Amino acid sequence: MRSLVLRAPGGLERFEFVEREVPRPRVGELLVRIHGSSLNFHDFVVAMGYKPADDGRVMMSDGAGEVVAVGDGVTEFAPGDRVVTTFFPKWLTGDAASQEAADIMPGDTVDGYASDYVAAPATAFTKAPAGWSYIEAATLTCAGLTAWRGLVTDGRPKPGDTVLIQGTGGVSIFALQFAKAAGAMVIATSSSDEKLERLRALGADHVVNYKQTPDWGIKAKEITGGRGVDHVVEIGGAGTMAQSIRACRRGGHIALIGVLAGNVGEVPTYEIFLSQLRVTGVMVGSRTDQEDMVRAMNVNGIRPVMGVSGILCGRPYD
Repeated sequence: MRSLVLRAPGGLERFEFVEREVPRPRVGELLVRIHGSSLNFHDFVVAMGYKPADDGRVMMSDGAGEVVAVGDGVTEFAPGDRVVTTFFPKWLTGDAASQEAADIMPGDTVDGYASDYVAAPATAFTKAPAGWSYIEAATLTCAGLTAWRGLVTDGRPKPGDTVLIQGTGGVSIFALQFAKAAGAMVIATSSSDEKLERLRALGADHVVNYKQTPDWGIKAKEITGGRGVDHVVEIGGAGTMAQSIRACRRGGHIALIGVLAGNVGEVPTYEIFLSQLRVTGVMVGSRTDQEDMVRAMNVNGIRPVMGVSGILCGRPYD
């Protein structure tokens, strides 16, 4: 079988295909034929060597495929099942990953899923949503679950709430879909008028060009009649946090997910205190979160959006 590996110190020219034997599932493991992967910003960071990985690391944190064989003791899955990987294979449940669980990241600290076949513990997978293609299912591991954990698990939006999303990356698009499924109003930001129109087509109720409106947090509050938004899916980090804080209502929720606009900077902590905001740091989610998300996908009709978001799907080694 083929595996796509990264040679240290990293860089796009440092990818290499290697041939390996097809593994056999051990006790408690699945043997999965990988049919789809999704490319996330995290994969890019590892590939470029910004986050050093061991020489010869098998790439890709996300994968979806078909169970080919099961090891002794596995009862949850059977050959032929469609499955999707989990981002933290050892974070099974709970509000936060232990340090041990957080240290195990496929495609980063351990081998990932850019292989024709993968043998891994059954707990490193969940069932895929019914009727989804492998490529669709592969979008859930990182982008889908991050949005689910930040908005649904931690935020618990109600019908009539207002949700602010930033940009058109994979997490933001999933957050838009989850918010609309919950009956919320969505305000979306982007620097591109073309992308803003696409966001409208996907269900955004209001859009704001943040280049044309630098104080977009104040604008978002104006859209809500001065009340403020209930939830912000915060992708930028320190560079956008101040505007997110100003967009919120008293007692609002900010799901702090990314650092695309910087991880160091001035944050108006007094405004957090004054508005009694709840800020949650979101690091993808647990296996239980993913199972909850898949159950929801099976009933709400949501399908991932290809091409408009930061999710670039398909097997990277074909």
